Amino acid sequence: MLRKSIIIALGLVLAVFSGLSFYRSRHLKEPVVAGPGVAQVKTLGDYFAPLKGTANDANVYILEGPKPGGTVLVLGGSHPEEPAGRLTTWILAENAALDQGRLIVLNSANRSASTVTRPSGAYPPDYTIKTAWGGQTFRMGDRWSNPLDQWPDPEVYIHYPSKQNLAYMDIRNLNRDWPGRPNGTLTEKTCYALIQLIVREDVDIAIDLHEAELQYPVISTIVAHPKGLDLAAMASMALSDEEFKIGMEKSPAELRGLSHREIGDSTKAIPLLFESPEPFLDATRGRTDARLLLEGKDDFVVRAGKRGLLFEKIDEKGWPIDVRVGRHCSTLIQVLTVWSQDHADRAVVMKNVPKYAEIIQKGVGAFLHDPAKADPKKVYYE
Repeated sequence: MLRKSIIIALGLVLAVFSGLSFYRSRHLKEPVVAGPGVAQVKTLGDYFAPLKGTANDANVYILEGPKPGGTVLVLGGSHPEEPAGRLTTWILAENAALDQGRLIVLNSANRSASTVTRPSGAYPPDYTIKTAWGGQTFRMGDRWSNPLDQWPDPEVYIHYPSKQNLAYMDIRNLNRDWPGRPNGTLTEKTCYALIQLIVREDVDIAIDLHEAELQYPVISTIVAHPKGLDLAAMASMALSDEEFKIGMEKSPAELRGLSHREIGDSTKAIPLLFESPEPFLDATRGRTDARLLLEGKDDFVVRAGKRGLLFEKIDEKGWPIDVRVGRHCSTLIQVLTVWSQDHADRAVVMKNVPKYAEIIQKGVGAFLHDPAKADPKKVYYE
């Protein structure tokens, strides 16, 4: 009896401390200091009322220039375990200004997924970006919406409206639930709300920021809907010639639910998806900690590369977060440049956003702003 009592007591202690850790992670506040270009801040619930007050009623930062032009939407956090996308949107929301057109930014497209980590994945609950004022901590996140917000999963996920059968857990995957539906799950409702945003705000280009494991063939590339192939090709060629190698791929018509397919089929917007390399996600990785997430260095992934098991190169330098965020920022800048040259009346002219080389030189933290020194009216929380 004594031994059983000790085991039960230890189990209860473990449950309490684990529960406190999970609670802190789920409720960690991530500050955003709205920059000079932010004209207004809405939430997804403003575009679809049933989402109001839910875990996915994410902030929508709308940046406007003095001259009329086009509108570009940038989504970070579709998969929060891919942090370069979210950090890129932080840089945009806190620094970008527009000379022409509008830029709409979501840092947490699937906010629910940022409040949980992958079961049995040994993920860190959060990570910290070094800054001149100490550092800013972000939730780690997962690929799928938090089961606390959406449960249970079906045995087979049947995508709406194509009726294609997908993996059961992908019913909580934002990038498998497009175009969504108003009477669906939380994740489907989130996609539906985003479609309403795209239509109501007359979005010309919708960009979804992602990262991929090096063992995944769709990597270091721009995935484009057929109506965006010319735009992606021109951006890819310019970047590969001037800054870094990046390819382009056509969105497959046979695989449903992805942003780069369904947004283009459901709206007039041109959808693009950016993929940068993230060794943290590789199955052959070593210890899954915040260091690996930020430094992108792993001996096991390097060994896999030497054996021809990867679709992207890696060496002892790894793929640091500064490199991955820099790629996203420069790719966005180049896409806007190509688009604006060909569509003067719908141009989106952006400034104050660092490019690849500058982010590598200064680090991501150099472009984050101290919320303690900002006007409280300009500080929002994700």
